[in-house]
Amino acid sequence: MRAVLAAWLALSLLGGTGSKDMCGDPPATLSHSVPAPQLSPEERLSPHMPESLRCDACHAITFQIEEQLRKAEGKVGKKALKESDYLEVLERSCSQDWESYGVLELDGEKRLSGPGLPRQQPLSVLVSGGPWPGRLSKLCHGYLGEQGEAQIYSAHRRGPAALRQLLCHGDKGPCAGRKDRPDPPKALQNEL
Repeated sequence: MRAVLAAWLALSLLGGTGSKDMCGDPPATLSHSVPAPQLSPEERLSPHMPESLRCDACHAITFQIEEQLRKAEGKVGKKALKESDYLEVLERSCSQDWESYGVLELDGEKRLSGPGLPRQQPLSVLVSGGPWPGRLSKLCHGYLGEQGEAQIYSAHRRGPAALRQLLCHGDKGPCAGRKDRPDPPKALQNEL
């Protein structure tokens, strides 16, 4: 066994491809270039959520409201919260920092991305921070004002689908008349 190993080592040193490869240069790697989404002036500068992203934003907001209310109810044994408690939770939901959300471009379409939204393809650039957290907070507070905290909490008690219907898919909701967008196809193993 030692003789075979010694012979292999000697041959690999003598038959090497040159000193450059022998010095441990890393092998060439494949690289992918993924551009950041190109944002329009409205998307960069407006204090309001662009119309094209309002449905995604609504889904993100309902997810955060559901999460916060579910946690609060878990602390009281899944019982209904008192009005003062759910008012506080809803206010806290809308006033959070929203920093985990941003915009990416997928197949030429800009989409909001973050917790509670469909997973996006792995090779994309997320533009977060900037105006997005403020826009989400403002939109969330708008829902509280338009629908009222009692109605939002009542919808939550009926289930996540009821809250999404109330805020996002109702007659005047930002997703009204739209089908939920399907998740993008997952990358095949050989594409990674």
